[in-house]
Amino acid sequence: MNWKEQLKTNITEAKDLAELLHLSDNETEQYHDLLEKYPMTVTDYYLSLINWEDKNDPIRKMCLPSLDEFDTDGSLDTSGEASNTVIEGLQHKYKQTALILSTNICAMYCRHCFRKRLVGLSGEEILKEYPKIVEYIKEHKEISNVLISGGDAFINETSVIEAFLKPLAELDNLDFIRFGTRTPVVFPQRITEDKELVDILRKYNERKQIMVVTQFNHPNEFTPEAVDSINKLRNAGLVIKNQTVLLKGINDNPEVLSTLLRKLTSVGIVPYYVFQCRPVTGVKHQFQVPIKKAVNIINETRSLLNGQAKCFRYGMSHPLGKIEIIDNLSDGTTLFRFHQAKYDEYNNKLFAVNLRDDQCWLEDDIKP
Repeated sequence: MNWKEQLKTNITEAKDLAELLHLSDNETEQYHDLLEKYPMTVTDYYLSLINWEDKNDPIRKMCLPSLDEFDTDGSLDTSGEASNTVIEGLQHKYKQTALILSTNICAMYCRHCFRKRLVGLSGEEILKEYPKIVEYIKEHKEISNVLISGGDAFINETSVIEAFLKPLAELDNLDFIRFGTRTPVVFPQRITEDKELVDILRKYNERKQIMVVTQFNHPNEFTPEAVDSINKLRNAGLVIKNQTVLLKGINDNPEVLSTLLRKLTSVGIVPYYVFQCRPVTGVKHQFQVPIKKAVNIINETRSLLNGQAKCFRYGMSHPLGKIEIIDNLSDGTTLFRFHQAKYDEYNNKLFAVNLRDDQCWLEDDIKP
C-alpha cells in the first residue's frame, strides 16, 4: 500500500476503541459523543508502539482519547491565532515569520493538540488563496522565513507540497522555509516510502534552505522506522529540529526528558524548544504541569545533558509572543523573557511573576 492507502486503515471510531479497550456499551456511546467533538485518528504504526499491559503507557496517552476531554475548562485559541490571520490560511504574528496553515488533516490527532478546534483548510483549498499569500510575503520584506504547518504539512499531497515550495523558493527576502510535521514520529512511512517527496525536498533545498520541525515527546517514539525517516531527510540536505511539549504523565521526569533529548542529538536532530503545554479545552487538566514544578524538572534535566542536548529553550507560546521561562528566583518569583514578541515594546523584555504553586500558564493580559 502507498502512504495514502495506509492512512485508510487508521482507527477512527468508538467501535475501534471498544475492541481495543474492552469498553461497555455505555462507555462506547460516551466515546462516540466525544469523537464527534474531538476526532480520533491513529496510524497502525503508532498504535503498535503501545504497551497494552501498562494503562499509563505514554504512547497510549498521546494517541487514544480520554473521557476527561469533556472538561470544558480552557481555551480553543490559546495563542491568539485568529487575531493574527491576515489572509485565510496565513498568520503573521512575528515580523520575520509567516505561518501558513496548509491543511487541517494529520496522520494522527494528538490528544494534547493545541489546535483541537481544527482550524485551517485543506491544502487544495489553501492553494486557491495561495497567489495572495505569496504576494503578501513578497511585499513584506521583513518576513525572512515561512513556516508551513497545519494540521500536518506532510499530509498534503506531494504535488501540493511542491506547489507551496516553488514560488517561495524564488523569494529573495526568505532565508529559509520550514515545515511543521509529526510524520517522522507517528507515520514515518510517509517519508520512507515516498521517494518523490524526498526528491522534491532535495530539489528545492538546493534553491532555499529547508528545515523540518518535528515533535518527539518520549524516548519510546524513537524506532528504526522513525530514525530511517530522519536520515532520509538529512541526506536530502534538510536541517531537522524538534520541539517537545512538556506533558504530565508523559515526559515530566528528568530521566525521561534527558533520555529523549540525548536521543535527538544522537540522530542529528537539534533540540529547539521544550514547550509548556497550553491550557487548551479538553487538554488543560490532563497534560499541563505547573510552571514552578516544570522549571525544576527542566533544570534537573539540563544537569544530565551535554552542551548540544541542552541548547533548547523552555518556553510558552503566549498571545503576546514566545516567552522563555528562565528560572525560579530566591524571592519566590519566576523569571521570564520575551524570546519573540508580538509588540516591539516587549522585545527581549525580562520580567518576574509571583506564580501560584499550581499555576500552569500566564494570564493573557500580563503587562511585563
